[in-house]
Amino acid sequence: MQIEHDRTPSGNSLFHVPDRFPIFPLPNVVLFPRLYLPLHIFEPRYRRMVTDVASGGRCIGMTVLKEGWEQDYYGNPPIFDVGCVGRLVTVQTLPDGRFDILLQGLHRFEVRDQFYEKGYREAKVALKPDQAGAALDPAVRAELVHSLKTYLSVCEAGLQWQGLLRQDVDDEIFVNSLSTYLDLTSLEKQFLLEADGLLQQARRLNDFIQFKLDERGSTKGWS
Repeated sequence: MQIEHDRTPSGNSLFHVPDRFPIFPLPNVVLFPRLYLPLHIFEPRYRRMVTDVASGGRCIGMTVLKEGWEQDYYGNPPIFDVGCVGRLVTVQTLPDGRFDILLQGLHRFEVRDQFYEKGYREAKVALKPDQAGAALDPAVRAELVHSLKTYLSVCEAGLQWQGLLRQDVDDEIFVNSLSTYLDLTSLEKQFLLEADGLLQQARRLNDFIQFKLDERGSTKGWS
């Protein structure tokens, strides 16, 4: 688990995010602001995308493919309208022409229009309100921490989360890290990404954790 504390990604006024950039849709990957996402790029169309982005705007929009994408994956199957734009941080070119890249999540966005002139999809977007500096009511965070600790004690998986539970981890990083690293489906993570603000996202997270606790209680006799 990689936890990013720097406020630069969300609040960096020096980095320009264009209103049109390439889209990399996947069925099971959701990027959240201020977190990092390593990707292995092997399809020819997305190799071209990385080459173009590396010499241009350095932005890639991550979105989730809607159900039924398998029937038209090599075309342009439908995607969810809300995604997260990532800044291309590093590019490693492999001997066979593939790439290993690292994206740094910047902002949520909503797709306004899509373009297909290139081998890969592009979209014109509207950036959603920045959550840099957003803070939760301490009681909301305390409730979420309590739910998480309870869940982790049941799973016996608490050690790798200790860094995230420190008080100096700000609310946005805390909530987005939970949204990324908890064992949730891509549709559940998409639901979190689409939340109307940090408070709603935190409450949705808490609901998911409580649901997982209820599942474990009913299937394994835990209470």
